[in-house]
Amino acid sequence: MAPAGVENKVDWSNIDTILLDMDGTLLDLNFDLHFWMEYMPLVFANKHNITHQQSKDKIYPILRAEEGKLHWYCLDYWQKIFELDIAKLKEDVSHLIQVHPFVLDFLEQARQHKKRIYLVTNAHRKTIQLKMRITNLESYFDKIISSHDYDIAKEDQGFWHKLDKSINLDKDKSIFFDDSLTVLKSAKRYGIGTVVAISKPSSKIATKSVKGFINIETFEHTLPVEPH
Repeated sequence: MAPAGVENKVDWSNIDTILLDMDGTLLDLNFDLHFWMEYMPLVFANKHNITHQQSKDKIYPILRAEEGKLHWYCLDYWQKIFELDIAKLKEDVSHLIQVHPFVLDFLEQARQHKKRIYLVTNAHRKTIQLKMRITNLESYFDKIISSHDYDIAKEDQGFWHKLDKSINLDKDKSIFFDDSLTVLKSAKRYGIGTVVAISKPSSKIATKSVKGFINIETFEHTLPVEPH
């Protein structure tokens, strides 16, 4: 639930376009956290005959140095840096890919009421392919947009300019959902009419309120989606 003083109700009457982040928003962030924080360092440790902790100590600062930039999300970049087949390793733990509660209800209702629905993600295309295959969500979207298509991450205003041009965005009539504070701020700065923070991106991590935004724990808190 929302912290006191934060109005959770989304006014659907003036919204015709829905922009959705993928990891942590539609899908449980537990997969990504487990992969980058535990599984990939374990494979790296085994390859280099070092301990899991030594591997983490080496890998984490390298990852953090790219945080929020396009490289942070690029599988090809990390494959080159760590000399591991990152896409193949993601397949190894793909059983952890899970759709968040109430996402399907939300998408069904949004389609029913003829909203335009776009997946707007920083994820690499290889990751998107894997996750769409596992979750079967692809058919709900009018289009899937990766920041790699534009060579610029969602954290940057340039991304929103390119998105706007690409899908002919009416900012006032658009709603955007994400779990990253930096990205939420970027969308708000660009003038997206309604910006909503996901306060529980991972099923394994406690709810954490995101100040300055409508907060929802699950998409249950945005239902019902109403017609424009």
